[in-house]
Amino acid sequence: MLKEFKEFAMRGNVVDMAVGIIIGAAFGGIVTSLVADVIMPPIGLLLGNVDFSNLFVTLRDGAVAGPYSSVAQAKAAGAVTLNYGLFINAVISFLIVAFAVFMLIRAINKLKRPEVKPAAAPVTKECVYCYSTIPIKAVRCPACTSELKA
Repeated sequence: MLKEFKEFAMRGNVVDMAVGIIIGAAFGGIVTSLVADVIMPPIGLLLGNVDFSNLFVTLRDGAVAGPYSSVAQAKAAGAVTLNYGLFINAVISFLIVAFAVFMLIRAINKLKRPEVKPAAAPVTKECVYCYSTIPIKAVRCPACTSELKA
């Protein structure tokens, strides 16, 4: 049984999947940082110093009554909050990941596509009198000796 499990675990597709999951998790961390640290601050600045990660609605106050200045402060007080700012960040992260995957698949498909070669110019033609095949540059048919129009 141990031998069978080892064969299963060492199959190429299982190992490839594990590598994909690990790389995907690392890529997710990079995208999260890109959204939270690079993209959202300028957008928040343009919208009047809005910090999207701290946009929330208090549904029920905690042990310490609100208003709360941040999600962390509300959670520390035990308040129930609706964190729509974090949701906006997650949506933007998803869109960036989806776009990156789209670009990757597009590049792979471009590499897979067979190269379309232009059709080669014909090298033979048909005699209009005897219908035999002759070279394209011929001015007289070798089969029927008819003079051909150029």
